[in-house]
Amino acid sequence: MKKLILVRHGQSEWNLKNLFTGWTDVDLTEQGIQEAKQAGKTLLQEGIEPQMCFTSYLKRAIKTLNNILDAMNMDYLPVEKSWRLNEKSYGDLQGKNKAEATEKFGEEQVLLWRRSFDVQAPALSADDARSPYNDKRYAGVDRAELPLTESLQDCINRLMPFYTDHILKAFEKYDTVLVVAHGNSLRGIVKTLKQMSNEEIIKFNIPTGIPYLFELNDDLSMKSDRFLADEATLKKLMDEVANQGKKK
Repeated sequence: MKKLILVRHGQSEWNLKNLFTGWTDVDLTEQGIQEAKQAGKTLLQEGIEPQMCFTSYLKRAIKTLNNILDAMNMDYLPVEKSWRLNEKSYGDLQGKNKAEATEKFGEEQVLLWRRSFDVQAPALSADDARSPYNDKRYAGVDRAELPLTESLQDCINRLMPFYTDHILKAFEKYDTVLVVAHGNSLRGIVKTLKQMSNEEIIKFNIPTGIPYLFELNDDLSMKSDRFLADEATLKKLMDEVANQGKKK
């Protein structure tokens, strides 16, 4: 049986400060490091051993993966990085406090920017210091593909070619694949596997640092799925994600 494990990066410095992060490259907090190490320990306890790993170009995901593998003593595993696994771009909101944005623009508008399927946040200008056009890690990517803002739909659309051509193809060689990425990019994979509607996926929250296991059929469709955490812990963490945009 094929297994796909999804892990959202551990708590980042901007998660802690309740800031819109997007493509901004922020580090993990100490809690985030511990979440990542615990994810590795949980996989060991479950007897799940990944053979191939994927992650984004952002350090909070890369360092989460590194800590997971270190906890499992599997630092040697092959890893493929792709910008297509990056978080959704929040455009000009990046660096702004979510609760303060709610006070300024209203809860309904901020909720649309955060969690709607097809509404984009205000875009960055091309010459903004936060623009991916000015980041050397994306120098080899066609500018037409680099976002200055994105909706969830945009994020999923740029993710899916990589999911199909790299992640799914890895199962031709490996039985167990680990993907460490971000709340919105991972939701694209979840939406596809669970065949969720646009309305269902915008209400689906992925907590930081909790492994999400999918068991796949021979045709790589979903057979079963479960978070590797108890229900009380899972609910608490999902609620925290859902409430990030609420007023202070």
